[in-house]
Amino acid sequence: MKNRMRFVLVGLICCTVSFVLANKLAAQTPVQKLQQLSQTLNLSAQQKGELLPILEQEGPKLKAIKDNPNLTGREKAMQLRAIHQQTDPQVKGILSPQQYEEWKNIRHQEVEQAIQRKTGGPE
Repeated sequence: MKNRMRFVLVGLICCTVSFVLANKLAAQTPVQKLQQLSQTLNLSAQQKGELLPILEQEGPKLKAIKDNPNLTGREKAMQLRAIHQQTDPQVKGILSPQQYEEWKNIRHQEVEQAIQRKTGGPE
């Protein structure tokens, strides 16, 4: 029972950290986003160098989707996921399995926040 409670607590903490980080990352430049990710994921210098061009390439695309007032929350989520699916294979090759899992959690939170910003709550 204690182990189950610990597991649940650790899961809640991870979700909270991912949510807070995703919120911060949503409005940042690629360099700022990389710095935040570097701290959260404990990136090496090589990983940072490999991730920056990916973030610079996808940043304007993500921002355009998030800032588009004509898209519904669901449409934003679908388009964000499509961009994530394009770049995630590259990122997966750069990060360790543990880092990649946290990366996916952060990405999921970004999509959820885009939905909530448009609708004022979960869709």
